Parts: sequence; C-alpha cells; structure tokens
Amino acid sequence: MANDPLEGRPAPDFTLPSTEGSIHLADYRGRVVILYFYPRDNTPGCTTEACDFRDAAGQWSALDAVVLGVSRDSLESHQKFRDKHHLPFPLLSDPDAEVATRYGAYGEKTLYGKLSMGMIRSTFIIDADGIVRRVFRKVRVVGHVERVGEVVKRLRQEAAGV
Repeated sequence: MANDPLEGRPAPDFTLPSTEGSIHLADYRGRVVILYFYPRDNTPGCTTEACDFRDAAGQWSALDAVVLGVSRDSLESHQKFRDKHHLPFPLLSDPDAEVATRYGAYGEKTLYGKLSMGMIRSTFIIDADGIVRRVFRKVRVVGHVERVGEVVKRLRQEAAGV
C-alpha cells in the first residue's frame, strides 16, 4: 500500500534546464531515477545531501540509477556548486518551482517558527517504467542516501526477479 499519493503512479514528466543541458525525465526510461528536491545551493544541509549522493556514485552506477538534483537556484549557481563539490550528476533549475509544485516538493514550511513558502526537501525514486515507487518527504539529511540506496537495490532485485 502506498504511503504517498504519488507512489504507484506515473512520475509527472518534465523538461528543465540543467548543468548538463536540457533534461527531459522521459529520456531516462529504462533506468531508475533518484529525483531529489533541495532548498538551496551551498547551504549546510544541501551541501551534505549533495555530497552524500556524490559519495555513493559508484553504487548508483552499479545499479544503473541516475541522480537528478533540483532547486530554484540559477544554472550559474548550480554550476558553481557542482564544480566546488565535484558533483557527478546534473543539477536542474526550477526557478518558478513549477516542477517542484507538481511533485508536492514546494509549499508552506516553518523555519525558526516562521511560516513561509519554499522548497521542501524531498526525494522520489522512479522505476525504469517511469512509476514513482518511493517518496521521502521532509527529508532529514543524515542517513538519507543510505535509505535511498536500500530502496534502489530492492527495486533492481525485483526487476531481476530475485
């Protein structure tokens, strides 16, 4: 049973500019996609999360999975962030939060007791057929990449009939 309304449904398709050119989600059919939304480049939590995904690059490659990071930051900001931390995956720019909104990763949040609108740290694991298989909302960074890895491994085992 799905824990999130998007689980078990086709992932909302999109095309966004990225540090590697235009990214169209449908172009990744046949591979597992780890789509993560984060608030801002070069902030402590976002840097830790990006570097954790980077440090697991060998695992993603072995599992034929791709990581895509999305925030509202500009491509220029993304490129500097990517270069500074040697990130081996594209960072996508969603300046108006249109894609984030479709995924439920943009909305009201509370920071230091103040209510505001912003990116809600979220990760979506999309299977090779383009179906959202697992959603992590309001992500806590520590240990998150390990949990994502467990889900991706399980998906690959299911796909192989193991």
